[in-house]
Amino acid sequence: MTSTPEPIEPGGLVPLPPPGHGKRDRGDVLVVGGAAKTPGAAALTGIAALRVGAGRLTLGVAASVAPSLAVALPEAGVLGLPEASGGSVAGRGAADALADELDVDCIVLGPGLDEPDETGELLARVIPAIPERTRVLLDAFALGALGNRPELAEPLRGRLILTPNAAEASRLLGAEVDDLADGLLRVADRYDAVVSGGGMVAEPGGRLRGVPAGGPGLGTSGSGDVLAGAIGGLIARGAETAEATCWATYLHARAGDRLAERIGPLGFLARELADELPLVLARSANA
Repeated sequence: MTSTPEPIEPGGLVPLPPPGHGKRDRGDVLVVGGAAKTPGAAALTGIAALRVGAGRLTLGVAASVAPSLAVALPEAGVLGLPEASGGSVAGRGAADALADELDVDCIVLGPGLDEPDETGELLARVIPAIPERTRVLLDAFALGALGNRPELAEPLRGRLILTPNAAEASRLLGAEVDDLADGLLRVADRYDAVVSGGGMVAEPGGRLRGVPAGGPGLGTSGSGDVLAGAIGGLIARGAETAEATCWATYLHARAGDRLAERIGPLGFLARELADELPLVLARSANA
């Protein structure tokens, strides 16, 4: 049976925390990802976090691409992580390098990681060291690693956000997902997580909300990285997990609508989605 989501509209969401007086009032985001072949994914996530108002950003990426990424994104602190063969982030070495960076408001782990075993090793070593105050978003290859080792989520219950598509939801459940809404609800309950996918947000206990916006243009390379960054940035600002996820899902979809009107329903870029976020947020929330 298909679940019908409640509509996500700004007027029905808890207002976002005020912007404060400086960057320390708007929290810290750590993005871990960016293999040598895919540093742009981590960059898009970080840019989106800053575009929704996060105060400070650190990117942990493969060492070979860290200098160029630091130049391309001067607003961020960039940490070079040890690499495995082929430029993938090495799980064991990366976990050691990140040990002093984990005490932040939100960690987004996964954008641009590209090797399943190394990603699983990274999660296994990093998750136990994450402070209890820190909320954690797993995206992309980190979702596949979690599906292989669901016990890794235990220390994160109640402070975990997942952003799967239908295939990733299937891996998280170990079963085929025919209806995405139902699949997201099952993932939320299994992992005690807030789950965003396909313009819908599922919470443990059966609540499902959806965005009456967006379109096919959102199905473009890097779009999910922007969504993950927007969620992380709003969490850093102090928003409650489910409300931050709903806000970000709404902003992401409305940014797509604005670009579709100006550029066309297909062909706009994920970087352009991130650039639309401040204006959509200002008009929606007066942030």
